[in-house]
Amino acid sequence: MNTTLAFLGTPEIVMIVVAVLLIFGPKKIPQLARSLGKAKREFNEAKSAFNDAVDEEESKEEPKKIAPPAEEEIVTDEAPTAKEEAKEEAKSESK
Repeated sequence: MNTTLAFLGTPEIVMIVVAVLLIFGPKKIPQLARSLGKAKREFNEAKSAFNDAVDEEESKEEPKKIAPPAEEEIVTDEAPTAKEEAKEEAKSESK
């Protein structure tokens, strides 16, 4: 059972239908139903297009791979730090 209409009983639904008939008239109700159907269909199409676009973007993104740590020393153009200079001096003295 639809839980959103669970609080409406038969008398309430009949009163709503009578009020709609009095406000819009019997000739306008089919037009209202058609416009509501078109609006719902357009909304569902837009929602589907949006979901398809999101899925397409997600499939394009590949998981980023993390490279294993390099075992060799990386050479950069930057000047060596004091710690690196001390290590180099210790290596040259031990040889």
